[in-house]
Amino acid sequence: MRDPVIIGLLPDQRRLHLNDGPIDLILEATGTRGAVHCAYEAAARRFVTILDELCAELPLLRTRASATTPQPGGSIARAMAAAVAPFCESCFITPMAAVAGAVAEAVLTTMTSAAEPDRAYVNNGGDIALFLAKGQRYTIGMVERPDRPSLFGSFELSAAMPVRGVATSGWRGRSFSLGIADAVTVLAETASKADAAATILANAVDLPDHPAITRVPACEIAPDSDLKELLVTRSVGSLSRREIAQALAVGEALGRQLQREGLIYAAALSLQGSVRVISPPGPCFALHDTSRSLIHA
Repeated sequence: MRDPVIIGLLPDQRRLHLNDGPIDLILEATGTRGAVHCAYEAAARRFVTILDELCAELPLLRTRASATTPQPGGSIARAMAAAVAPFCESCFITPMAAVAGAVAEAVLTTMTSAAEPDRAYVNNGGDIALFLAKGQRYTIGMVERPDRPSLFGSFELSAAMPVRGVATSGWRGRSFSLGIADAVTVLAETASKADAAATILANAVDLPDHPAITRVPACEIAPDSDLKELLVTRSVGSLSRREIAQALAVGEALGRQLQREGLIYAAALSLQGSVRVISPPGPCFALHDTSRSLIHA
């Protein structure tokens, strides 16, 4: 028996908090009072169905994705499978790599189908789905370490950009990582696509067999992990500048490939105080500029 679902406004009376077991969302919509009210009511109704919907297909969602894997039935599960499909032939990945982003975008879609806000976001632990009406903008902050949020920069997102999803991954985050990146933040077309790509890029920032890196099988920490016996990073000792540059270079090279293939719009990779930025055309990123109110990625 699980705890009751939590649905309530935060103390600022602007943002809505939704929690059901492992799913913890903070969302906000702006616009007329009626539009915001309708959007929040719709989000709450959809939210209470999500965990059971995902649990019904959990064995399939924890199975390695491949070209022959059966397609799931639920709409969120299908979005997860579609987001990881571009990566399934080149590396181990399961649909669970996109679960946070897919949940966020499902709730956001419900909100914007019920009302017409000026803008809205759903933040699922740093994986964010965004809605922007024409002429609207968001400033989003990038964290250096998910476990100890400290912003190293921000980016400006406008309605004209082809970005409606932001995700952050890394070994210090709430999910397991095969790599050593402190944080990798990705901008993509949707939150589920950003989530999957951030996972792949965070895994790529690595120094295989380095003695300062401690890894253990994922199943030893979480017996039901979709990563099973794959080695996940548990600690990273101090690295030299050369080693940091080497690890980041691998992630950057892959990120630029994903950008060329249209799988991501931009990304920022962080490791022990060093940052590599994969920029889109035109101004977007602003490093060390956190003077404005930010949504934390």
